[in-house]
Amino acid sequence: MRKKKGVITDGLWIRCEACKGSVYKKAMEERLDVCPECNHHFRIPARKRVQITLDEGSFEELWADMRPVDPIEFTDRIGYKERVTKEQEKTGLKEAIIIGLGRIGNKQVIFGVTDSNFIMGSMGSVMGEKIARAAEKAAETRLPLIIVSGSGGGARMQEGMFSLMQMAKTNAAIARLHEAGGIFISVLTDPTMGGVMASYASQGDIIMAEPGALIGFAGPRVIQQTIKKTLPPDFQSAEFLLEHGFLDMIVSRQDLKKELTRIIAYLNGPVVETAEEETEETVEQQADSTVDSDG
Repeated sequence: MRKKKGVITDGLWIRCEACKGSVYKKAMEERLDVCPECNHHFRIPARKRVQITLDEGSFEELWADMRPVDPIEFTDRIGYKERVTKEQEKTGLKEAIIIGLGRIGNKQVIFGVTDSNFIMGSMGSVMGEKIARAAEKAAETRLPLIIVSGSGGGARMQEGMFSLMQMAKTNAAIARLHEAGGIFISVLTDPTMGGVMASYASQGDIIMAEPGALIGFAGPRVIQQTIKKTLPPDFQSAEFLLEHGFLDMIVSRQDLKKELTRIIAYLNGPVVETAEEETEETVEQQADSTVDSDG
């Protein structure tokens, strides 16, 4: 059985449900919400993900005013409109995804993050539209597209078929980006499941994941009950998927920005220094070159 997520208290200490240990809150914050005892990666909100991944102050949100509607007037325990309003008040987001322009290692990118705190990060019409627009903008501007997925809800049932259509829509948009020679880096965090994993999230040119992330389509309990067989240890974990060739790499949260910077520099070339940014070493090299040519 999969271990419960960690619980962050309001005090000085945090209890990690993965290792059952009590960890000093400041130590957790210094490690970007990663347990120093067992390396368990806590789930973090989308805004914090932007803050720790992009260069400081570089994020400019796109399509920020888009918000869900209620196309089929869905009601379960409460109406969909009321549920969306409650989620917006709880998270400060208008939808389960934010996308914008930003810089990583001084390289401009289009950057998106889904947030599992908003209806479990499920994909509705707004999320699908934002991802499709981001892919189109990446193809147009030739900027790398990076999407960090943390969506355990799959397609959003409250929008019915309109939600399921987003799987095909986002796949088609990513396919057009690939045809245009664009770059898409998909980062999978805990959890990335259902329609999100079955569509755009698995279509990256490079697919990386955080350690221990739950990744798959149907949950392990559903699969086990359906096929009536015992699943392998750590089934649908990032480590299991890497071993079986579904991921390119597993990257700890503390190293994610550095790794993305390295990959983008490799794919697009290093940052070109301006005259003002030339170091003393560069000036000395130029001087030595001039002396050699005169000699």
